Amino acid sequence: MIDIGLDGFGNNPLGTNDGHGYSVNPVTGKQYEPERVLKADYARVLAEFWADGPNSETPPGHWNVIANIVSDSPLMASRIGPGAANRLRWDVQMYFALNGAVHDAAIAAWGLKRKYQSVRPISMIRYMAQHGQSSDPKLPSYDPEGLPLIPGLIELITKESSAPGQRHAALADHVGEIAIRGWRGNPKDPSQVSGVGWILGERWVPYQKATFVTPAFPGFVSGHSTFSRAAAEVLAAYTGSPYFPGGEFTQTFSPGYLKFEHGPSKPLTLQWATYYDAADQAGVSRLYGGIHIAADDFAGRRIGSRVGKAAYALAERYFAGTVR
Repeated sequence: MIDIGLDGFGNNPLGTNDGHGYSVNPVTGKQYEPERVLKADYARVLAEFWADGPNSETPPGHWNVIANIVSDSPLMASRIGPGAANRLRWDVQMYFALNGAVHDAAIAAWGLKRKYQSVRPISMIRYMAQHGQSSDPKLPSYDPEGLPLIPGLIELITKESSAPGQRHAALADHVGEIAIRGWRGNPKDPSQVSGVGWILGERWVPYQKATFVTPAFPGFVSGHSTFSRAAAEVLAAYTGSPYFPGGEFTQTFSPGYLKFEHGPSKPLTLQWATYYDAADQAGVSRLYGGIHIAADDFAGRRIGSRVGKAAYALAERYFAGTVR
C-alpha cells in the first residue's frame, strides 16, 4: 500500500521525484487528504492513462484535453472575462501557445533521440539476459554483458530452483538461463489478470498492449516528459498560477478501466495540485510501462521546462503584436 494523496505526493523539484507533497491546498486553505492504494493498481493505472496509444489522445493531445477542462472551470471565468469575444481570444491564444510549445518540445526531444541513439528497456533487458549473468564468474552463464543477479528479481535458473513446486518450476527446460520476476504479459482474456511471476529474461515485455509495442525510435529523451513539462510551463504562465483551478485536479478510475488486463482492483483517483505534478506523473508512467528509464524522464522534464518557458515568451510577443 502507498499513499498517493497530495499530502505526501508531488511537489517535485525540477528533474526529480524528491517531492513530499503539500501541507495545505493554497486555494482553499484546507489540508490535502491521504489516499492509500495498492501500488500495483497505481502503477497500472498510471501506465495506461498516460500511455496515449491507439484509440486515445497523443501525448500532446492529452494536454489539450487538460487545457480544455481547466478553461471550462468556473474558477477561470474572472480571468477569461465575460462574453464570446473574450472566450474566443482566450482559447485561440491558449491553443497557440500550448501547441507551439509542444511542437518545439518534439523538435528538441527528437533531435536528442537521433543524436544519442539510446537503447530502450526491452532491447536492453533481452540483450543482457541472452548473455547470461554478470555477477559471479564462478556460476554458470557468466558474461560481463549479462544481467546482475538480484535475489527475488533476477536469478539463475538451476535444477533445484526449477524442481516441481519451486519458484522456477515453469522454466525447468531452461536451466542455466536467466529468470526475471516481472509482468507475465497480456492475458488471453483481458478480463483476467496476468499478474507478476517468473519469466525468461529474454522474453521480458513492457506493460503495454501486445499490439502497441515499444516505439521504434531511441529512448533518450522521453517525449512524454518533454511534451508534458513544456505544456505545464505554458498552462502555469497562461493561467497565472502553477495550481489547477481550486488547487486540485482529479481523475477517478473504476474497476474494469484497465484494458491490458483486469483492474484496478478498487476505485482509484489520480490527483495533481499543479500542472507540474501532472507532467511529472506522465513521465513516471513510462517507467511503470517499461518504455523508458529514469534518465530519459528526468532529462526530458528539464528540457521541456526550458522549451515551454521560451515558447511562452515568444507567444506573448505575438499576443502583444511585437513580433516582426
